[in-house]
Amino acid sequence: MRCELPQILFSKIIRAVVEFELIDDGDRILIGVSGGKDSLLLTYALATLRRRMKKNFSLAALTIDQKFSDDFAEKISAVKKFCNELGIEHEVCAVDIAALIREQKNKSPCFTCSYFRRAVMNRRANELGANKIAYAHHLDDAVETFFMSLLSSGQLTTFQPKTFLDRTNLTVIRPLVYLRESEIENFTRGFEILKSPCPFDGMTNRQRIKNLIVELEKDFPDLFSHLAAAMRKNSIGELWDAPKTRQQMRENYFSLKGF
Repeated sequence: MRCELPQILFSKIIRAVVEFELIDDGDRILIGVSGGKDSLLLTYALATLRRRMKKNFSLAALTIDQKFSDDFAEKISAVKKFCNELGIEHEVCAVDIAALIREQKNKSPCFTCSYFRRAVMNRRANELGANKIAYAHHLDDAVETFFMSLLSSGQLTTFQPKTFLDRTNLTVIRPLVYLRESEIENFTRGFEILKSPCPFDGMTNRQRIKNLIVELEKDFPDLFSHLAAAMRKNSIGELWDAPKTRQQMRENYFSLKGF
């Protein structure tokens, strides 16, 4: 398969790779491939970078069968073919996450799914001798995470383009962080996309936040770009000081006169 990316997409991916120092000589990168549009573009993009960059790195791909559907193994054959045509070794690892979700009824299904998928990816990366794991999170994902965190926990936080996991000695990279979801959709129209088998697809808190941003943009057209700008550390303006501890409050209280 001939790997060619439109210049606008290639430029954004290269910007992320350079700015956040995502790829080094000698890297062995394990790609998380679900078969959705985002992970297929990530796989295609990394194959393109491998050909065009002056860095020597290798790629492997892993798809996790979460046991949400009986015919997943049959459907994933298209993903395996896609990876093989790109010269990327691909394998499937089955984990009964559906059963784990049923067992852990007191926890969010998204939390349970994410936790065990990451655990499998980390374990297999170590077994394969990989030092990095690539995920296909894009700019919309980052902004939605940032907004969701603000609304649900009162914290200004989102995931990083590059994260070192000290427990596993692995580095997670996200080369698509400057791409909008719409750009990915447009480019992958000719790809054989595997529909998510997740029974909660479209009914998550993330989907609610995604819909909320779209709705708010009708009145605030620059909302998305402003949220994206707010994720940067240099965007912090005038904020209140952190709350004082109980001991500090006690000392200040008794220092007052007239009580």
